[in-house]
Amino acid sequence: MGNSVSFSSAGEKDITRAILRSFAEQLDEYVESEVVIVGGGPSGLMAGMGLARAGRKVLLIERNNYLGGGFWIGGYLMNKLTVRAPAHLILDDLGIPYDEATDGLYVADGPHACSKLIAAACDAGLRILSMTTLDDVVLRKGGRVAGVVVNWTPVNALPRQITCVDPIALETQLVIDATGHDACILRRLRDRGLVELPDYGSMDVAASEDAVVEYTGQVFPGLMVCGMAVATAHGLARMGPTFGAMLESGKKATAEALAVLERERTRVRDAAPVA
Repeated sequence: MGNSVSFSSAGEKDITRAILRSFAEQLDEYVESEVVIVGGGPSGLMAGMGLARAGRKVLLIERNNYLGGGFWIGGYLMNKLTVRAPAHLILDDLGIPYDEATDGLYVADGPHACSKLIAAACDAGLRILSMTTLDDVVLRKGGRVAGVVVNWTPVNALPRQITCVDPIALETQLVIDATGHDACILRRLRDRGLVELPDYGSMDVAASEDAVVEYTGQVFPGLMVCGMAVATAHGLARMGPTFGAMLESGKKATAEALAVLERERTRVRDAAPVA
């Protein structure tokens, strides 16, 4: 029998230890970070990729066992997604192939596009915790978001009488809500009476895409929104299976987040006692 392969002698215990040690080391390192992004759809991945490329310590948490959100699925479960110009230039940057459907409208394969974006984000240094659900936020005196409280997603499936599984907290300088229409972090703040949340409006692609990018940014001290969480935060129209604004919103979130981090660095430096 030709072309046989002889694997190493590493066994089951070695495999388990390798996973445990690597995961524990990464989680310990990212208990404190510069940015935590909640939501692994296209806007969250774009923001994470940009921040990681800029050398920032950034962690993304995703409640599902896959990344990409609607970017992976496309429209109507058909695995095809569209972007409108000029967002196709981002597809070019990521090496994502596409066809021009009509003037200024481009169609791409969802799994291919999503895989390219995930790979680019991971290659940039983005760290990811999947199957991790937002439970709450860390709020400091003075009303600033300073972290997220998370738990394993499967905890939500436990019978009610045994769901007392305490979550853990991850501290950070800035949180980005990229949880889509759900706007999970904003809803936590709304429930505490700290923000008003108008929710998103009906479909209007032309109005929504421009507005989502325009309004991407900080909405509460220590908290930014990008992607369709922007629509929920500001009562903007929804847009359906066209993803240009998602990509551009994540790109803008990178620039906005870097500016926030720089202002915080300056504030800490100026507040430090003179030796």
